[in-house]
Amino acid sequence: MENIKLTIDKAFGFVDKKLVENYNSAAQKANEDLQKGTGKGSDFLGWLHLPSETSFEFLADIENTAKILCERCEVVICIGIGGSYLGAKAVIDALSNSFDWLQRERKTPIVIYAGQNIGEDYLFELQNMLKDRKFGIICISKSGTTTEPALAFRLLRTQLEQQQGAAAAKDLIVCITDKSRGALRTLAAKENYKTFVIEDNIGGRFSVLSPVGLLPIAVAGLDLQKLIAGAQSIEQQTDITVPFAENIAAQYAAVRNELYRQGKKIEILVNFNPKLHYISEWWKQLYGESEGKDGKGIFPASVDFTTDLHSMGQWIQDGERTIFETVISVKTPNHTTIFPAWDENLDELNFLAGKRVDEVNKMAELGTMIAHLDGGVPQLKIELPLLNEYYLGQLIYFFERACGISGYLLGVNPFDQPGVEAYKKNMFALLDKPGYEQQSKAIKARI
Repeated sequence: MENIKLTIDKAFGFVDKKLVENYNSAAQKANEDLQKGTGKGSDFLGWLHLPSETSFEFLADIENTAKILCERCEVVICIGIGGSYLGAKAVIDALSNSFDWLQRERKTPIVIYAGQNIGEDYLFELQNMLKDRKFGIICISKSGTTTEPALAFRLLRTQLEQQQGAAAAKDLIVCITDKSRGALRTLAAKENYKTFVIEDNIGGRFSVLSPVGLLPIAVAGLDLQKLIAGAQSIEQQTDITVPFAENIAAQYAAVRNELYRQGKKIEILVNFNPKLHYISEWWKQLYGESEGKDGKGIFPASVDFTTDLHSMGQWIQDGERTIFETVISVKTPNHTTIFPAWDENLDELNFLAGKRVDEVNKMAELGTMIAHLDGGVPQLKIELPLLNEYYLGQLIYFFERACGISGYLLGVNPFDQPGVEAYKKNMFALLDKPGYEQQSKAIKARI
């Protein structure tokens, strides 16, 4: 079976190949610090061996829970923010029919997301849509007190109990939370909700291969066994026993750090498949939250081509040369669409007649890469043989492992996020939350 493939040679016109190769020992040390738990943030490495430690029995429990929700619900609301929903949405959007929500008859519920914003109109419209519909809730939060998901859960739990009755609602709520503490764990125990555990040593952005991502993915009808199998294969191929020249996670971490040292401060994740949009959104959180600290870090950005060539293409081609691109390419699409011939040929596209749409897309991809390379943009490329569970499992674990190595090469703790709390403290003070009186006075004096 093929594997995802990393190509870095198009970066060597901008950084010396020998400089990247010189990362060999540093990257090996960083990878060993991950695997042996001797680096910064070593108490958050539960994700590292998650694929190989996931049992069939554990997956069966998740799949059985998903089956119950599927049998009883038209809609399942996945409540969470950041890594608590982005990974699941990335996989579900990538592998589901883009227009499945329009189907009159469905085999699985529609998975919809809440708790990822504080939009009153969004929540009003969501609750209005759920009226007279059978829906269930997957609430994901370690603490149960994070504002966005806690707010959404309070609203939607209340609505579910009003529509179904409190007793019936208990069987339609699943909580993914801390093992023994926190508001959500306390409520789940009191109400006897079905629960899964977010282990203390797994941070949100590294949690997609845990119940956090697996349960919503299973509800969407996707194959967890294949997803985990793909992740297991890359776990083996990025192990410390694999030399730098063959270790794609170490190579990716090394070349992007050398590009950063050479002044390339922005990495743009590029795809030519619209189904990969939320893979980019998940990737942005993974790398932004892991590396953006201590005044350091590559800024993670993303574009969907060819769509964004008509908005961002000019800047990427001719703007400030502080960027590099990482292109995710899917070798073979899952479906075939042939371009037709027209007798009148008014659009002058008959030269494409008989070709697959993907051939046109691939030439757009190649032409864009050549143009951007000529325009001074270093490029990396990640190729997936197919867009399916197995290769997305590979891609997810590859990015996670490479992120840990890259953070250590950068000299930061890739597993904390101290800057995330600043806005929350200000928000609580402005809302007069008990315990924030002093800060409230100070902030209100500034506005």
